[in-house]
Amino acid sequence: MMKQFSYRHAKEKQLMKHMEESDLFSFAEFQEEEAERGGYSNYSYWNSTILAFFKNRGAVVLLLLLILLLLFTFVQPYLPGQYDPNKILNDANGMQYRNVPPGKIFILGTNSIGQDLWARIWAGTRTSLLIGILVALSEAVIGISVGVVWGYVRKVDFILTEIYNIIDNIPNTIILILISYILKPSVETLVFAMCLTGWIQMARFIRNQILVIRDRDYNVASRCLGTPTGRIIVRNLLPYLVSVIMLRMALTIPAAIGNEVFITYIGLGLPVDIPSLGNLINEGRVLITSAALRYQLVYPTIILSFVTISFYIIGNAFSDAADPKNHV
Repeated sequence: MMKQFSYRHAKEKQLMKHMEESDLFSFAEFQEEEAERGGYSNYSYWNSTILAFFKNRGAVVLLLLLILLLLFTFVQPYLPGQYDPNKILNDANGMQYRNVPPGKIFILGTNSIGQDLWARIWAGTRTSLLIGILVALSEAVIGISVGVVWGYVRKVDFILTEIYNIIDNIPNTIILILISYILKPSVETLVFAMCLTGWIQMARFIRNQILVIRDRDYNVASRCLGTPTGRIIVRNLLPYLVSVIMLRMALTIPAAIGNEVFITYIGLGLPVDIPSLGNLINEGRVLITSAALRYQLVYPTIILSFVTISFYIIGNAFSDAADPKNHV
């Protein structure tokens, strides 16, 4: 009886094991379409960069606020009830609205000659951002072009290194002061003065990065296969430098605005009929000792601080998101 029970138990155990194996394993049938299908990845560098950037909520909020500020600076002159930033406003008796504090008539008050501070701040923000963006783009184009050639083409390394040593030993402040003093004060003059030597730092930075990746295996293989130099630079080198380039450009914009404020502070900046954050801060600093008039310095300083901090944080966040090392 015990032998019959053991035999039956063994048969049931064997049957259960067979059922479990049949559930776990099954024969794969041959499919011609699957056999001929090649490997494919839907990975996209820019999609991955954007997704990584949007994970940084602080940078995204600042980016949205900065975009709104940029849009408002261009929309503001067309809104109803706006004053000309250079117009001197008078009351019904012909008296100037001098140093009127912020209120219902003037949102941010007026300055010492009766100009609307609200209109002048937004016009000054437009001017300063225009200078910063033009300087950043100019330095990027010149600096990247020279830096790539400097780092990749060995024959020009000595010449460009000597040029760099000469220009780098001339203080940038001296160049700004001399150009602003010699040429007529204008936006073009400030952009030219900042770009005259500003590109050299970008070129040096790009050159150092190119030297690090120039002789890596994939670049050596491309040269051995006869790939043109231009294609190697565009396809192999520059994409690797997107993160550092964007960071440098993001930091160049507030630096250019800071230089414009400094040049205006020493009296060589834009004329008073071209509102800028530098002009507004320079006018407001004279009134800092008067508590009732301190608003003329506080408001443009807040805008300048917001723009500077926003570009710095956004630039760092985008640089981290675009770094290929973070896409592995």
